[in-house]
Amino acid sequence: MVLVKDVYKSYRRGNQVVPVLQGINLEIGIGDFVALMGPSGSGKTTLLNLIAGIDQADQGQMIVAGTDIALLSETELAQWRATHVGFVFQFYNLLPVLSALENVELPLLLSGLGRKERRQHAMLALEVVGLGDRVHHRPGELSGGQQQRVAIARAIVSDPSIIVADEPTGDLDKASATEVLNLLEQLNRDFAKTIIMVTHDPRAAEKARVIRTLDKGVLNHPAKS
Repeated sequence: MVLVKDVYKSYRRGNQVVPVLQGINLEIGIGDFVALMGPSGSGKTTLLNLIAGIDQADQGQMIVAGTDIALLSETELAQWRATHVGFVFQFYNLLPVLSALENVELPLLLSGLGRKERRQHAMLALEVVGLGDRVHHRPGELSGGQQQRVAIARAIVSDPSIIVADEPTGDLDKASATEVLNLLEQLNRDFAKTIIMVTHDPRAAEKARVIRTLDKGVLNHPAKS
């Protein structure tokens, strides 16, 4: 599903060039569940953003879901992301004025599906995450754990090739975090979803099948969870 080959990434800070990723090589198979760990500033989120097509590498090859995404134009990359990548963020990124159903439906607005079909897909996604009885609730009427489950429903509604999750439990209490992690594990196990998760939490990483650690922009050898 993912082939990262000799990838380098730096950022400019004033006149300085700050290296973030240095010669990254990574293979992720279809249906894998990989946790990326490491100290702050180690490059975890940068690597996740490169895989998701949010950012571009300075050097190296990024083949994701069968496409060399470095060769795509901005328009093509946006279409590729909409088709292949489901995003789960730490702070949910739900629109407060929309219901859970409307939030989940958002990624489908550019899909060409009719309104009825979009609603059906969104309802199904909410049922998968256990929120079929909360479809008309707005984010402010839901707990943090429920909001994150809405965000996961939004991530899976277009049936993406890959789910990228950046600290998905970072803003949750322990019970809610466990619910969200169990849901990600279920999506991986029962629906064969490929998941890449950035986390600081060793308990969260234990849900993954493989743990990779970044340190100062260098990736370690894989560890089995």
